[in-house]
Amino acid sequence: MSDTTGASYAAAGVDIEAGDRAVELMKEWVRKTRRPEVLGGLGGFAGLFDASALKKYERPLLASATDGVGTKVDIARRLGVYDTIGHDLVAMVMDDIVVCGAEPLFMTDYICVGKVHPERVAAIVKGIAEGCVLAGCALVGGETAEHPGLLGADDFDVAGAGTGVVEADRLLGADRIREGDTVIALAASGLHSNGYSLVRHVLLGEAGLALDAHLDDLGRTLGEELLEPTKIYSLDCLALTRTTEVHAFSHITGGGLAANLARVIPDTLHATVDRSTWAPGAIFDLVGRTGRVERLELEKTLNMGVGMMAIVPQDSTDVALATLADRGVEAWVAGEITARGTHDSGAALVGDYATA
Repeated sequence: MSDTTGASYAAAGVDIEAGDRAVELMKEWVRKTRRPEVLGGLGGFAGLFDASALKKYERPLLASATDGVGTKVDIARRLGVYDTIGHDLVAMVMDDIVVCGAEPLFMTDYICVGKVHPERVAAIVKGIAEGCVLAGCALVGGETAEHPGLLGADDFDVAGAGTGVVEADRLLGADRIREGDTVIALAASGLHSNGYSLVRHVLLGEAGLALDAHLDDLGRTLGEELLEPTKIYSLDCLALTRTTEVHAFSHITGGGLAANLARVIPDTLHATVDRSTWAPGAIFDLVGRTGRVERLELEKTLNMGVGMMAIVPQDSTDVALATLADRGVEAWVAGEITARGTHDSGAALVGDYATA
């Protein structure tokens, strides 16, 4: 028998013990997301959710979505800050689900790393769990995968999938929208989690700005601005559906404001959004000015300060705005729904932005 030590998983770069340690560290955060319908805990092969809770629905429709946070993870890696990126992940998934009026129920995550650093993985899960609490959903499970040789020791990526439920006769969408409806904009917390390839190219690449540089226009360091968590609107949107009539929501993510709004506008109608009703935050001007990015390109890539839009009947406008204000959400009337003309698309931005 040869005395030569054979190959092993550890020698290949996968540390099973570190993975086990990461699971132990994350358990307390996952527990904080628990809903009464959740059965069991971490450690099983599948998360369990008691579907008998859906018996209260006449015709429950399950809504599902999956997403990641894109190259924003590079900012977290560079700064060594791992407990906020999870908020972004939950927002990207659950704010898609709530668009149809669905209540978020549960979520699972997938974390891929070059090397398992238990405390780092636990910090990522902490952020996801905190985001789930803000969205009102449970984190029922997930997976942490170690990919040595494909990712650097400090590299990572995150993705997630979520499920929600909505009563069939309360499903929101294009078929509810009517001419004369009001378009309400809900303020973004910043860049959210889209357009970071452009932002990183312009600010960190071409301009060579440092993440720890304090920028007066932003009132904080560039890194703090770029890592600002995505706003989670789920419970705010559901509150609107309980207090007044809502016809549709639009989550403003990749593709920009007009393109995402157009996704919920029926073929016979047109959404006009007036830029003069708000002033985009300083970060949007910084990207545009520094990279000499044309306004149309910015608007196709970034949210321009609007993270969610609600379309409501005109006579519901005041109640909707009051509900959002009571919940601490900055919102305003940004436009209206009109009949679609021959040359109209689903949605268009008009006018010029207000100045701060």
